[in-house]
Amino acid sequence: MKKIFLGFIFFVCSGISLNAQNKIDKINMTYGEEITDDSGKIVRIIGEANNKIYTLVLKGKSDYFLKIFDSAAMKQISLNPIVLPELNDKDLDFEDIALMNDKLYVIGSVFHRKEKKFTLVAIPVSEKGILGKDMITLFESIVAKSADRGGFYFKKSPDDQMLLVMHTALFEKEDAMKYEIKLFDETMRATFSTEDKVSYDDNKKDYQFTISDFDVNNKDDVFLVVNEGYRDKKKKEKVEKVELHIFKQANSYKKEVVKIDIIDKEIINCRMMATAKNDVKLTGFFSSVRDNGKANKELKGVYNITVNLKNNTTENVKFNEFDMPTKIKLLGERRANKGKDVKPLYNIQSIVEKNDGGLIVISEYRMIYVGQKQGIGPFGLQPITYTANEMIVNCLKPDGSLEWSNVVAKEQSASVTVASFNFFSGGSNGSFSVDVAASIPLTVMGRGPEYLSAIPIYKNGQLNILFNDNVKNKGITDIEKIKSMGNYNNAVPTLFIFDDKGNITRKDPEEVIKNELVIRPGIFYRKTDNEYLIYASRKSKDKIGRMILED
Repeated sequence: MKKIFLGFIFFVCSGISLNAQNKIDKINMTYGEEITDDSGKIVRIIGEANNKIYTLVLKGKSDYFLKIFDSAAMKQISLNPIVLPELNDKDLDFEDIALMNDKLYVIGSVFHRKEKKFTLVAIPVSEKGILGKDMITLFESIVAKSADRGGFYFKKSPDDQMLLVMHTALFEKEDAMKYEIKLFDETMRATFSTEDKVSYDDNKKDYQFTISDFDVNNKDDVFLVVNEGYRDKKKKEKVEKVELHIFKQANSYKKEVVKIDIIDKEIINCRMMATAKNDVKLTGFFSSVRDNGKANKELKGVYNITVNLKNNTTENVKFNEFDMPTKIKLLGERRANKGKDVKPLYNIQSIVEKNDGGLIVISEYRMIYVGQKQGIGPFGLQPITYTANEMIVNCLKPDGSLEWSNVVAKEQSASVTVASFNFFSGGSNGSFSVDVAASIPLTVMGRGPEYLSAIPIYKNGQLNILFNDNVKNKGITDIEKIKSMGNYNNAVPTLFIFDDKGNITRKDPEEVIKNELVIRPGIFYRKTDNEYLIYASRKSKDKIGRMILED
């Protein structure tokens, strides 16, 4: 979604036995039969229902297939192309695929230039993987012009029963950003809908306006966070205005707004989590500010804002600077001792809600290097290298203050070649943007980048992080000593286990098995706290697997 993260025990499912194929500490994995067809690579595990595992396959640039596996044996039982129909004589573009309470839908979009209308539709899929003939219209969003038509963003509810969709678009002449949010049930009926234009004033110094994130909780309440930042030249101070828009089901989805004003710190990014404690936590990186009000644009640390949903009050606003041991790991001792700050090259990979109501914020060094295009026109090819290096782990107490932090040492990269490349952010233009977290594009998945990053696993108050690594890094946690994972086909899984003080214990396979399958951390589906559906490969060999965390 646009949105973007071993060896194993004997596993029995529905009476069919699958032998364990690796094991690291309490993490166990079993695989099904080898996938033998050449229809392409799995780019998403959609979910599991009706004793079937549903996956999305991409072949070439844009040929999508629905591949279905038997849950027990994890062997392929069907493969069908996703051929989207036309709408008003225009081809639908693939947007997403969603499993809603055992019902599967393919979602597509089309832009009608004459009407300046961006349409989103859902098409039901049968149990055999065949697209139905009926189309369900989800959105018909009116935009200012084609170039500013924006994009659609998708999130599932915590129980996977509801689908939250947001469309954003820029209305430059009105100095406004429009957002439209809808919440759909298992029949793709909208149970909630809202539309609004948020005005901005770009005459201010160093102005930034961002629709930062949106979410839905287990009560089907809907949330949106908007951030506006600028420099007050006369007062020589940096002003940050954060607005949380709240739509509660119990209040007939009447819009409520909580405003948080912050002085002399810059909000670099903002992610949201609606927690089980009936509050909303906003978190992200912040930057320090100079005496003249200009932001330093580097990462000073992690903040936490807690909003109590009982009375819509802001309970805690905490700004936690990186401690010295963490800065030394990220910058080196000499630069850290000179007071240097961390470069803004880290994206929030995932947020984990702890048992005590606090958060674990996991951020990852990410960079995309786009090489020079070779060739002419449609025959030109462009190399892209994706890098996913060390991860910063910040554990926050329930009040938002820092409990501990540490760094996962890793160095990973993967390169792909595409016909064309462009950065796209729905409704973005200069200082105005939509910054909802996005994963690696589906169009490059299955070709290398999905081997990067990591899978966070949290159960019984303990955090585990699983990722691929160079076999020569066995036992090493020192960021200065690790070697890069240059060839992901030869990678081995490793597990970093955190205790309640943030200390790391590294676990590696006891022996490296030749031609062992390599997990793809970018493609997994979390079923429960201790069960994940995963995808692993070894060159041309592919298998669906089930990862279990023992108690």
